[in-house]
Amino acid sequence: MTGRLFALLLLILFTLACQSDEHTSTAYDIVIIQGSTGGTTAGIQAARMGTKTLIIEPHQWLGGMLTAAGVSAIDGNHHMPAGLWGEFRSALRQHYGGAKAIETGWVSNTLFEPHVGAKIWKNLTEKEKNLDVWYQSQLIHARHTGSAWEIQVDKNGKKQIISCEILIDATDLGDVAAAVGASYDVGMESKFQSKESMALPESNNIIQDLTFAAILKDFGKEADKTIPRPQNYDPTQFHCSCEVNCANGEAHPCETMLTYGKLPNEKYMINWPIKGNDYYAHLIDVPLAERSAILAKAKAKTLQFIYYIQHELGYKNLGLAEDEFPTTDLLPFIPYHREGRRFHGLCRMNVHHILQPYEQKSPLFRTGIAVGDYPIDHHHKELPDAPEIDFPSVPSFNIPLGALIPKKVDHLIIAEKPISVSNIVNGSSRLQPVILQIGQAAGALAATAIKKQQSPKEVNIRALQDTLLSANAYLMPYYDVLPDHPFFSSIQRVGATGFLKGVGEAYKWANRTWFYPDTTVHFTDIQDGFKDVYGVELDHELILKPYLSVEESLFAIWMMAQTIKTNDPSIKQLGVFKQKVKEQWEENYKLQNFDLERPMRRFELAVLIDYLFDPFHKKAVDWSGNFVQ
Repeated sequence: MTGRLFALLLLILFTLACQSDEHTSTAYDIVIIQGSTGGTTAGIQAARMGTKTLIIEPHQWLGGMLTAAGVSAIDGNHHMPAGLWGEFRSALRQHYGGAKAIETGWVSNTLFEPHVGAKIWKNLTEKEKNLDVWYQSQLIHARHTGSAWEIQVDKNGKKQIISCEILIDATDLGDVAAAVGASYDVGMESKFQSKESMALPESNNIIQDLTFAAILKDFGKEADKTIPRPQNYDPTQFHCSCEVNCANGEAHPCETMLTYGKLPNEKYMINWPIKGNDYYAHLIDVPLAERSAILAKAKAKTLQFIYYIQHELGYKNLGLAEDEFPTTDLLPFIPYHREGRRFHGLCRMNVHHILQPYEQKSPLFRTGIAVGDYPIDHHHKELPDAPEIDFPSVPSFNIPLGALIPKKVDHLIIAEKPISVSNIVNGSSRLQPVILQIGQAAGALAATAIKKQQSPKEVNIRALQDTLLSANAYLMPYYDVLPDHPFFSSIQRVGATGFLKGVGEAYKWANRTWFYPDTTVHFTDIQDGFKDVYGVELDHELILKPYLSVEESLFAIWMMAQTIKTNDPSIKQLGVFKQKVKEQWEENYKLQNFDLERPMRRFELAVLIDYLFDPFHKKAVDWSGNFVQ
């Protein structure tokens, strides 16, 4: 071989190697676009179920609004530590030294430094051998070939081609699902569109304000951390953010405004909606390349508000924390988006599913996969002509599984705020703990579909809910039955059939649904349960009793059971039935004190119904929550 030919061969090989490096191809089971709040938990849950999973994150941190957007004061679910939300909170408490150490603000019970939250998510993801995370990577294009998703990614300036079976859109605004053809709504619907009596007469495209949060740090009384006066600074726009410069006398004290988001280690989250740093921007149909110019105005307003706090209010000792975000301006990587698109899912949740979950034609509560307790809270103060809606007070609620699955696109799941809910419901479903659970459910759904070789639309709802229960998730929003309750799973399963119902209560900023596990059983508990689940009804004089004993409860259950089809011969004769229950009371049911004369408790009734009839598994439900005959 001549030297010239050898050199030419080396050049060809070098060129091929470079091209290979530029266009590497990798196959995954699941690809998640953005390591947002929901995207991160989706990745962890999917990996824990043994599926090969990839998170594509444009920035350096996982956690989305919790961390990269700096909104590190948790809203809601303090008494419902479901799934990975509870795991994350436990890690925070361990880091800071207990629950009290992170109860530093006056609105939230869980506040933390964003960089600590980011570190926790990084540690959790690195423990999962089935999970890869590509930081500083951006989706270029995705298309479904008929057999798989083909995805182009810019990874640190190099094009990567990857494939997967299921794609998860974990973007705040729903950019990916929109790009691949999923249909959606934007803005406030009319009451005729959303079927909500309190909605507007006419729809519009107005969404909630976004916020570029900031983390300030107390550098000591003598320090002066005042930033340079921002361009176009107008202090009057911040008048009445607190009681200084406010003539109406109704504003919060300035110290209260700051301690709203007081974090550990003398830091303050600035995410103040009242004449503060909220900003209205409609980015949904704006190309990614053009959004930064609009968001620069939101950043500018936050800097103006910081200058106002320092210069006008006298808190010159509070400066931008230098040990939080590794950004040139010390502000978060991303803004806090409260609302984006809302996709058309296999079901659509409106506010009546929260207010009266047991009375709807579509009893979506039976398909629940995440729970929340925050009131309906919309931010519309920065758009003066935004119409007002009289939001109702709500109890705690759950999110239906079908809301995560776009109706028109297969092998695609939503894991963030753009799930299929009404504009009104978005005001409650958008909060951090709810999105953490939605993401976890999205990951479980994707992994289940992979394992079963199904589309997400074909996955058995009850099987998916079983998976979530095994991960300490909630199906039903019971305030008084925590995961460490010995019969948590039975209560959740029976509750998710509607056999035993909770009682909702709107209560300040932590709404509730009570199961009342320790209260006595009334005949109507059994009567209504059989009617709603099995379609049978039977009156008896026991309805007159204030409560039922264990013996009377067993008789009522036996009597109602005679009207339904069952393959259990022990239920045919009352004496045999009682003996069976007695023999299994402690060994199988794990209950105590089989005393026929004492009152029966609701948690015991839940266990009996769960074990004896198993309506959760034997009464399959569709995406609307109706029983499948």
